[in-house]
Amino acid sequence: MSDRDTGGAEVVLRLSGITKRFGALLANDAIGFDLRRGEVIALLGENGAGKTTLMNILFGHYTADAGTVEVFGQPLPPGHPRAALASGVGMVHQHFTLADNLSVLDNILLGTRSLFSPSLGNAAARARVSRLAQDFGLAVHPDARVGSLSVGERQRVEILKALYRDARILILDEPTAVLTPQETTALFATLKKAVALGLSIIFISHKLGEVMEISSRVLVLRHGKLVGEVETARTDRHRLAEMMVGAEIAAPKVAERVPGPALLTLKGVETARRGNAPRLKGVDLELRAGQIIGLAGVSGNGQSALAALIGGLESPTQGRMDLAEDDGVDWSPRSALAAGIARIPEDRHRTGTVADFSLTENAILESYARAPMSRRGWMDWRAAEGFARRIIETYDVRCPGPSARIRLLSGGNMQKLILGRVLEAAPRIILANQPVRGLDIGAVTFVHNRLIAARDAGAAVLLISEDLDEVTALSDVIHVIYEGRLSPGFPRGTKTPAELGLWMAGQGFGEAGHAA
Repeated sequence: MSDRDTGGAEVVLRLSGITKRFGALLANDAIGFDLRRGEVIALLGENGAGKTTLMNILFGHYTADAGTVEVFGQPLPPGHPRAALASGVGMVHQHFTLADNLSVLDNILLGTRSLFSPSLGNAAARARVSRLAQDFGLAVHPDARVGSLSVGERQRVEILKALYRDARILILDEPTAVLTPQETTALFATLKKAVALGLSIIFISHKLGEVMEISSRVLVLRHGKLVGEVETARTDRHRLAEMMVGAEIAAPKVAERVPGPALLTLKGVETARRGNAPRLKGVDLELRAGQIIGLAGVSGNGQSALAALIGGLESPTQGRMDLAEDDGVDWSPRSALAAGIARIPEDRHRTGTVADFSLTENAILESYARAPMSRRGWMDWRAAEGFARRIIETYDVRCPGPSARIRLLSGGNMQKLILGRVLEAAPRIILANQPVRGLDIGAVTFVHNRLIAARDAGAAVLLISEDLDEVTALSDVIHVIYEGRLSPGFPRGTKTPAELGLWMAGQGFGEAGHAA
């Protein structure tokens, strides 16, 4: 493809015939495209379509089996991240790679100079970081400890790291997966400013609305192949969704139904403070059989404390917590499992899976001591592997097989394995904490349909999500959480998104934080 073919702008990156296999899995199949100066390309595809593998090849983490990469007209040596960095390629990973105990400045400078240099030149480095932060709208204090920063601020540090290394091509892998809507808005303002200054961006995301807003061109991968390319201005979200999954996608339907008895009741519950995280304050909540309770709120308002309480990681310091037919239990993760509570955790890497365990081992993490996995104290690994295979097939987990290490999977495929582990156990109560974070639209629809099916089968579902559209679409009753306090329950359709947004901003609560 010539410069004239790409609108006259300089071609800064060219991939040709990129192919990569992992055993029998063909992750990338002869993929090629160009990127121009000052352009944002969105890379779309289902979980496991090959997006992250392709970017890891570009950045030098993986070596392609076939194909070439050219940066600014020069061939890029395969398998050398330093060569990619030296050529002006920067990458911000979905899961940040920062040292929490170091300052912002120290994190940015790591790896950029010799530790044995006579002068580390912190003054000049600080001035350059401050200048980059001002030019690109990345407000963050260079002396702040990274561990004290919000998720959005940490992402600014990751972008500053790349810009400090003179990145002219920036790869963003699911950059908004853990951001609040406000942080996403700030990020997009930064990206638009950077593009105007000549930066070229490859934007990997499953959020079609964001793709429509930020990109100028969209490339679609499916099963490792490049199956479509379209200018963003000439398409829409519906068409992109069809290109991703190769079929029409129907939104899930939630039929009205009468809920059953209460399976878990909280009355005036409070929890202890843990660091700077909000604690629960006087929470009243009822989870009933055959009902989805949605919890809306801006990130960091006590969602984690409520999830920890229901999952058995926290106990109330005040108030009462009653389980149907089992009052006053000694609350712990073991007793939560025994009570039929299954959890889809917020962080699939830290609390949902064990990275170096196989898919089989991760599939039975919460059921290994029960039949059919365990017989008279002995593990039945044949039954365990059969269980894992059933999850892989039913939930479309794209992987080499049940014996593969789960760390080799994309985040979305990890999430599907966790979902299968939860739902195949036929739980009484499902704690679904950000259940579709990082999933493609087809997988999102699948997860939503499975949660609705579990509700229709009599399970009580607590859906915790920062996506207000998801909460309003699925929930029978919606609560809003703000600074550790819970609003009254709003039945489906009784509050508009704007009205819920006011509650999320605290305007429905009294001066002391109580529901008005």
